[in-house]
Amino acid sequence: MRNVERAAAVPAPSPIPKHVAVIMDGNRRWARSRGFPLAEGYRRGIASLRELTRACRDRGVPYLTAFGFSTENWKRDASEVSSLFDLCCIFARTEAPGLRKDGVCVQVLGDVAALPPAPRSALSSLVENTKDGRAVTLNLAVNYSGRAEMASAVRQIARDVRDGIIDPERVDEAAIESRLYTAGIPDPDLLIRPGGEHRISNFLLYQLAYTELFVSDVHWPDFNREHFDAALVSYQQRHRRYGAT
Repeated sequence: MRNVERAAAVPAPSPIPKHVAVIMDGNRRWARSRGFPLAEGYRRGIASLRELTRACRDRGVPYLTAFGFSTENWKRDASEVSSLFDLCCIFARTEAPGLRKDGVCVQVLGDVAALPPAPRSALSSLVENTKDGRAVTLNLAVNYSGRAEMASAVRQIARDVRDGIIDPERVDEAAIESRLYTAGIPDPDLLIRPGGEHRISNFLLYQLAYTELFVSDVHWPDFNREHFDAALVSYQQRHRRYGAT
């Protein structure tokens, strides 16, 4: 069921999710519908991410994970991929001072080593320059795949079993979770998907087991604080049973 947003919605003081995840979808459709270059959709999407990060800080959400670039995105036109990496570098360079001022700590989830040198270096600098942030942890999923993440965790466990570090009979959920990109981070309480699509697109496949979903028809470049507040209000109206009756 698609969620209905109400611009006047104001979330209650509690419960506030500890971790919000967002699939930043609709950048290209937003640009095409306005006759803009695709790069403009992504550029406006960066502004939306910045606003959502501030909104999380103001609402007391300590973790925000944003799906920025999937391993499947390499299949897109080379010029579009190049533009995405150029914007990644611009974001890392221009947003670092503001993020640091706002108490945001940036972490990167994904196969960063496989990125081209420029965005890899830019993201590394952004992580270093914001490492002291305590208000919000912003996880950027870049060159990320949920299936690849789980395969990596399985390989690590297999090596540890082979080397006698772990007994195969003691491989449990904790053993898996400690080997994911998100080790030490609570699972998302709320997943927001702008753009109207009803799928999770290979994003945080393990971590989303009991996450509440909020789908918006608004394309990501237009997603603002009012839409975020509507998502929080919807979340606060849910009764989370985690499989219990």
